[in-house]
Amino acid sequence: MKRPVLPLLLLITLSIFVFFLLNLLLGSVPIPLRSVWNILWGSTEESIIWQNIIWKSRVPQALTALVAGAGLSISGLQMQTVFRNPLAGPSVLGISSGASLGVAFVVLLSGAMGGVALSKMGYMGEVALSLAAIVGALSVMALIVYVSQKVKGNVTLLIIGVMIGYVASAIIGVLKYFSVEEDIRAYVIWGLGSFARVSGNQMILFVSIMAALIPLSFLLIKTMNLMLLGDGYARNLGLNIKRSRLLVITSSGVLVAIVTAYCGPIMFIGLAVPHLCRAIFHTSDHRILMPATLLAGASLALVCNLVARMPGFEGALPVNSVTALIGAPVVASVLFRKRKSEFSE
Repeated sequence: MKRPVLPLLLLITLSIFVFFLLNLLLGSVPIPLRSVWNILWGSTEESIIWQNIIWKSRVPQALTALVAGAGLSISGLQMQTVFRNPLAGPSVLGISSGASLGVAFVVLLSGAMGGVALSKMGYMGEVALSLAAIVGALSVMALIVYVSQKVKGNVTLLIIGVMIGYVASAIIGVLKYFSVEEDIRAYVIWGLGSFARVSGNQMILFVSIMAALIPLSFLLIKTMNLMLLGDGYARNLGLNIKRSRLLVITSSGVLVAIVTAYCGPIMFIGLAVPHLCRAIFHTSDHRILMPATLLAGASLALVCNLVARMPGFEGALPVNSVTALIGAPVVASVLFRKRKSEFSE
C-alpha cells in the first residue's frame, strides 16, 4: 500500500528547516532564537562573538551537512539500484578508499619525506587534503568505469570494488608504519569525518559543485526505473545496459568523491537513507524515491551534526560515530522487517 507522497515530502522538508534552525541555536554556546534571527537578517547590534559563531561556524557547518547528506543518500540509492543489493552503499566500489589513499599519500608522506607535517600547514594543508582526496577518488572511479566496460556481471564489478578497498587499506597501513606520529593523528582525525572542516570559500565552492551535480543525477530517474525490471526486460524496452550502468556509477562516484574530499569518509547515511525512504513510502519508483532520499538524507545529516556537537559538550564527536549509531539500527530494522515479510508470505 502506497503512502500519500506529497504530505510526507512536505513533512520531511519541514524537518529540514527545523533541524537547520536547531543547528544554529544549539551548541556549546547556546544563542537565543531572537538573536539568531537578527544576525541572519544582518543586524550588527548583537554580540560580535555570536555573529562570528553563526556566520563562521554554524551556518557553514549546517549547509555542509545538508548538502553532503543529500549527495551521499542519492549516491547510495543509485548504487543499490544498479547492483540490486540492499547492502550496497556509496563506498561499495572503493571510491571512498581511493579518497582515503590520496589523503594518506599526502598526509603521511609529507612528514616522512619533507620533514614538515602537513597537519601544521593550516589552510593550505586543508586545501591539499581536499585536492588529494578528489584525485584519489576520481582515479579509482576511472578504474571502476574502465573495468565496468570490460565485465558483464554486477557481482564481478562489486567484488573488484571490494578488492580495491582492501588494496587501498593495505597501502595505507604501510604508509602509517613509516610515518611520523603527528601525521598519523591528522590522518585518523580526517578519517573520522566532519562537517566542520568546510568553511569560507571552500564551503561556497562545495555547495556550488553539489548544487550542480545533484540535479544532474535526477536525469537518470527513468534509467534507474528501467534497471529495476532486470537486464532482459530493460534491454527489450530499448535500454543500453552497459551505458546506463556506466552513467549511474559515474554519477554516484562523483558525488561520493566530492563529499569525501571535503568532509572525509561519512559512513552509513548513504546506506541507511534509501532503505528508510522505501520503508516510509512503500514504493520502488525512483520518481518518488529520488526527491524523498535527497530530503531525508539532508534532514538526517543535520540531526547527526546536531548530535555530534551536543549542547553543553565541548568540542564535537566524530560524525562517523553518530551516523553509525543512527544508521545501523535503521538498516538492521528494515532488513529484519523485509525478512519477516518474506517468511509470512
